[in-house]
Amino acid sequence: MIKHSSAALSLAALGHDTRLTIFRLLVRAGEEGLNIGDIADHLDMAPSTLAYHLKTLVDAGLVVQERQGRQIFNRVDFDVMHQTVSFLTSECCAGVKLTQENAA
Repeated sequence: MIKHSSAALSLAALGHDTRLTIFRLLVRAGEEGLNIGDIADHLDMAPSTLAYHLKTLVDAGLVVQERQGRQIFNRVDFDVMHQTVSFLTSECCAGVKLTQENAA
């Protein structure tokens, strides 16, 4: 199970429109992932901007980078993605009751 701090880091990384767009593209790409040039082409994004946002996603553990020859492939760490979603939904509809201590 993912820790609260790790979930917060993942959600913060996804909380930026550009990073969310990159992440969703990589989700669609599946396990094969995409190289940096392909991501830039799909999103019409400057390489320096892309590198900055990919680093944030990698640092959050959501994206894994792997060098294959001269290219760097990026793919979603689907385990981390599923753990983050599970963290958000794990207590769904469990109910919340205030205790006297909380109400005071």
